[in-house]
Amino acid sequence: MSDEALPGPPAGTAAGAGDGTAAREPAGPAPLGVERVPTHHPEVDALLERLADVDHLAADGHTEVYEDVHRGLRDALTALDTRPGPRPPHPSHDHRS
Repeated sequence: MSDEALPGPPAGTAAGAGDGTAAREPAGPAPLGVERVPTHHPEVDALLERLADVDHLAADGHTEVYEDVHRGLRDALTALDTRPGPRPPHPSHDHRS
């Protein structure tokens, strides 16, 4: 092996320092600008508005919000199947002529 110096930055400096290629810090949270269109169902609209919370969180905080909204939307859909009141009669599957 040779005692010649390998090409690279001088000792004590970071690679790319001063030449515009230095490692950058990740950008902070920023709104994505995704428009949320009202559904006119207050419960669903409130859940969709909750998605705006991720605009102010780092990426590792998004999962909790997404899971919360998903759970709420799933519950709202399930509630559609369990509405109180008389159930409509099922049509007969016996179609004899």
